[in-house]
Amino acid sequence: MLAWLQQNWGNIVILAVIALIVGAIVFNYIRAKKKGKNTGGCGCGCGGCSMQGMCHSQKKQKK
Repeated sequence: MLAWLQQNWGNIVILAVIALIVGAIVFNYIRAKKKGKNTGGCGCGCGGCSMQGMCHSQKKQKK
């Protein structure tokens, strides 16, 4: 097992870095979603969107 780890330490480090980057992206997405920020679509707000009444209608009804 130790020999395998020594032979593949570079791959393990790269995989760990990629996993950390993906984890950070998911964490930021979840945090933005909880704050109510726009996390999808075009990202430029709902003011000029033709679907603005449909997209967030459930959120407006709860308030």
